[in-house]
Amino acid sequence: MTASLWFVLAGLLFVVMALGGSVLKRLPLSTSMLYLVFGVGLGSSGLGLLRFDLVEGAPLLEVFTEIAVLVSLFTAGLKLRVDWRERDWHLPLRLATVSMVVTIALVAAVGVLGLGLPLGAAILLGAILAPTDPVLASDVQVERPGDRDTVRFGLTGEAGMNDGAAFPFVMLGLGLLGLHDLGPSGLRWVGVDLLWATVSGLAVGAVLGTLVGRLTIRLRRDHGEAVGLDEFLVLGLVALSYGLALLLHGYGFLAVFAAGLALRRIERLHTGPELHPVEEGEPIAPADDLATHPETAPAYLASSLLGFNEKLERIGEVALVVVIGSLLNLAEFPLAVVWFVPLLVLAIRPLAVLVGVGRLPVEPSQRRLIAWFGIRGIGSLYYLTYAIEHGVAEPLAGQLAAITLAVIASSVVVHGISVTPLMERYGRRTERMPQPEAGQVSSVADG
Repeated sequence: MTASLWFVLAGLLFVVMALGGSVLKRLPLSTSMLYLVFGVGLGSSGLGLLRFDLVEGAPLLEVFTEIAVLVSLFTAGLKLRVDWRERDWHLPLRLATVSMVVTIALVAAVGVLGLGLPLGAAILLGAILAPTDPVLASDVQVERPGDRDTVRFGLTGEAGMNDGAAFPFVMLGLGLLGLHDLGPSGLRWVGVDLLWATVSGLAVGAVLGTLVGRLTIRLRRDHGEAVGLDEFLVLGLVALSYGLALLLHGYGFLAVFAAGLALRRIERLHTGPELHPVEEGEPIAPADDLATHPETAPAYLASSLLGFNEKLERIGEVALVVVIGSLLNLAEFPLAVVWFVPLLVLAIRPLAVLVGVGRLPVEPSQRRLIAWFGIRGIGSLYYLTYAIEHGVAEPLAGQLAAITLAVIASSVVVHGISVTPLMERYGRRTERMPQPEAGQVSSVADG
């Protein structure tokens, strides 16, 4: 009976979302909010069908969140159709580095002074909560490849990079807790965890994405081979990049993001600066002809991979946000979350963005949107379960879990309510402004 009920509930959720998806886009709601409510209803305070203890179930949840983040990072890389040498990248790079480090430092300070955490645990909490989420932030990310809008491009690039860039600080927190070797005076952490793992991860992804992209396009254009099964190509490149990076002690998240960027770069080199009509959805010719024609093969490959990845991303979002909702029933939230969550959203994130953006040519209205949409989600849950799996024990694990779940749930709700009206207002404003040329940052007058 339980299995039958599970099928009914899952089927009902998918059908409702499929039929009502276009309506939700016009309402001050996000799909993640509905998944969260659904998960709460399935948990112990509702139907009692989903009883999942985060600490005990950390090994399984770590794998699921890991896969979801990987898929989303590859998607983000494929969406960013901008050459690395262009100035558009200055904003996301600063958000993913400077703003992230400021966030970790501020959260760590609050953790020590306000939450009574030891320094290692406070830094670990900062690293868990610093990354913005590439899974739940789809409503504020670039709408199509080649989108150079400052807010959307900045948030997409930030989410793609900081999920890997936060890893050194997770290891630092674990090291200060005695759960990871930092080396004498922290030299191993600097040399291996910070420098080598970051550089090697990016290099592995860039090389594999380039090689696979060039090989696939050559086989299709010159020989009419390797057509179809693009889904296998996606899964293979993601797994290959991630696995090889880990074998080399690099950060796999950065490798997968870099692989997506490299594949998109190959497409852009063949197609040119303008997005090909194939990626705009125009029915030019049958799929096999598009996949093998010298002019359309690169664009068709990128479009096909991106379309499949986006579907995987949505499925992963459903499953994991439902699980997060069910976890809220069992979490013992400390009273401190009442002030900590607003402090993170309303003070720490805006201050970190202010420092990170610095003097870049970003309008005040755009800065405010970037500061507000620091969405936390699946990435934070992954780092939490990763830390638990590496030895963080009770009661500290329970405390970190409760704070993290409170932040994620609050982010899903407050950002879900505000994303439609704020982004629609911003969209109306951008329509009245001239579109930026390559290498320029779009600007919207402050209103």
